Amino acid sequence: MLSPVRTSLLENLVDRLAGLPSIGRKSAQRLAYHVLAAPVEEVESLSRALIEARRGVRPCTVCGNHAEGDRCAVCLNPRRDPAQVCVVERPSDVSAFEKLGVYRGLYHVLGGTLSPLDGIGPADLNLASLFVRCENGVDEVILALGTHADGEATSTYIVQRLRDKTARITRLARGLPAGSDLEFIDDLTMKRALDGRINLG
Repeated sequence: MLSPVRTSLLENLVDRLAGLPSIGRKSAQRLAYHVLAAPVEEVESLSRALIEARRGVRPCTVCGNHAEGDRCAVCLNPRRDPAQVCVVERPSDVSAFEKLGVYRGLYHVLGGTLSPLDGIGPADLNLASLFVRCENGVDEVILALGTHADGEATSTYIVQRLRDKTARITRLARGLPAGSDLEFIDDLTMKRALDGRINLG
């Protein structure tokens, strides 16, 4: 009987890289060859950075954004307006807004969207803490979820739950492409969508 073919070290590296989001097989191969050509010290430094980030970065206890302590840099900033909360799907959406440099409120990261087909319900998202926050001095909730079907369903659910708890509920203007994720939207479109947000309740 033939013994199983052992995966080479290079193939294993390519497989690992190809498993990352937005990295196809060819891109993974290019990255793998770059790693093999780099000095060992540089590769070890990258490896340490990956491990340290994975072990040291955790969800903010207030908003769910990435943090290195109990609270993220945004929540710790005394200049941010606590009466305005922008609801997003993931920490990368926070980065997209922060890059604009025009939003001065706080955030709330859900960790995804409602998706009954995938078995993701309200209890699987960071929703309960959002509703608690809105009972303590939040004047405006800005819904900045993706324009895909699950994002729309999640926005509708939040509006229904917050209608009597928050003075103002808004959503980004409709200049965003249908089915889009915020992290891939250009800065000008994002700014216009934020500036032109509409009332929902």
